[in-house]
Amino acid sequence: QVQVAESGGGLVQPGGSLRLSCAASGSIFSLNDMGWYRQAPGKQRELVARIFSGGRTMYSDSVKGRFTISRTNAENTVYLQMNSLKPEDTAVYYCNPTVWGLLPSGARGGMRNYWGQGTQVTVSS
Repeated sequence: QVQVAESGGGLVQPGGSLRLSCAASGSIFSLNDMGWYRQAPGKQRELVARIFSGGRTMYSDSVKGRFTISRTNAENTVYLQMNSLKPEDTAVYYCNPTVWGLLPSGARGGMRNYWGQGTQVTVSS
């Protein structure tokens, strides 16, 4: 089994910064890619940013230049540094890792996608 835990959300004023963290743990051989999504009230869940195993990153147009995604492979952790926050960034942010499973033999198992429980980010004065 794999557990996904997000942290770092909270209330911040417009123009402020927050750093979200997501740690994947459990039967993990390696991470393939990890992403952040968000869902605002009454809206569909949308991709914010994603980082791939080779380090390539992608961002939604709405956060490009303000948010930075990074990862530490040794700790199976991904971060989302959010700067110049706007009220429209208010949402629940979800971590979405794609994981190669670890078999009891120590060999690599299949690939699966997981979701965290989400962390609330509120941007308001």
